[in-house]
Amino acid sequence: MKLNLIWAAAPVAMSLAACASFPVPTQHMADAESAHRSALEVGAASQPAANLHVQLAEEQMSKAKTLISDGDNKEADSLLIRSKADSELALALAREQRASVDVQKATDQAKSTAITDAAQGAVK
Repeated sequence: MKLNLIWAAAPVAMSLAACASFPVPTQHMADAESAHRSALEVGAASQPAANLHVQLAEEQMSKAKTLISDGDNKEADSLLIRSKADSELALALAREQRASVDVQKATDQAKSTAITDAAQGAVK
């Protein structure tokens, strides 16, 4: 009977030890903060589609910091990974928006040049 109790308690003790020994996710915190700064630098906060992901990333980093101070490093680590992903998505959306604007400008300039050339008698 005593042996069965030991075998039954062993998984619980091991899972508690595993949770307690999860290291502070300092690298993932640095990665998330870096990705967040990059998104802000390209103007993701000023673009509606990207801004949602910027806000999510900020909330996740804030929650992760709280979890770290409470000792829940494993959950904090997951949030930081999600935060980095949201920041990278915001960055990609901001770059896509900027590229679309640049394409539109180039198209408009090409049309304007074609009209000017035609008015001056240039051959197509």
